[in-house]
Amino acid sequence: MHIAICAVGRMKAGPERDLADRYLERFARSGPAVGLEFSGVSEIVESRAKSTDERRREESRRIAQMRPEGAALFLLDERGRNLTSRQLSEVIADLRDQGRRSLTIVIGGPDGHDAELRQAADRTIAFGAQTWPHQIVRLMLAEQLYRTSTILSGHPYHRD
Repeated sequence: MHIAICAVGRMKAGPERDLADRYLERFARSGPAVGLEFSGVSEIVESRAKSTDERRREESRRIAQMRPEGAALFLLDERGRNLTSRQLSEVIADLRDQGRRSLTIVIGGPDGHDAELRQAADRTIAFGAQTWPHQIVRLMLAEQLYRTSTILSGHPYHRD
């Protein structure tokens, strides 16, 4: 199953980007052994529309255009469900085992996700109830994808 990240906003150069890239490289190397192929990161420019609702709608339209046909859709959102690392790996493995060909994981912009996009999502996942900076969320997602591949392969990186 191909896994892609779609992010509203740009990841600037710096230590967060370097560490996120390192985890994504690890995931790209370890994922194929467990049937997970990393498809890369697509960045969408933040909308400049005047209203919050219009910015969300505009960003959602761009996300929909980038999402492969039939791809499962996970949104990262503070109102989503908190999952343990093992639960996240099981959810991803279940999609893979059901024959889903691709998964797009979306990191929203500062205004969050449009209600229509939230309804279209297969899952809405939170990394806690706090609001996190975009760079930190991308880093945490990168690490969790790598951790998923290690959990599914039985590698000792993840310890319960």
